[in-house]
Amino acid sequence: MQQWTRAEWEQTRTAAKKTAFYLYTPMCGTCAVASKMMDVVEQLFPDMPLGKANLNYMEQLAYDYAIESVPCLLVTENGEITEKVYAFQSVPHLYELLKK
Repeated sequence: MQQWTRAEWEQTRTAAKKTAFYLYTPMCGTCAVASKMMDVVEQLFPDMPLGKANLNYMEQLAYDYAIESVPCLLVTENGEITEKVYAFQSVPHLYELLKK
């Protein structure tokens, strides 16, 4: 999964029908597990733009979108955030979430 800057994410989410932006921090154990899940999800959705970013370097994004914790997955449709996921649960759960 490609690292995105905020500008890259905002440009991609307005250009694509659906996107997912995975936010994490490197010292978070739950984020490490979620990262592995997202690697699998990326293979399941080869045509969907999926990006990730270390939230430690995007403090303003956390404030602007009221990110409560990490890991966090921001799902957008037609440029608007439709889901803010904190409980990744499982790959099948994420697959169903992104498939709808």
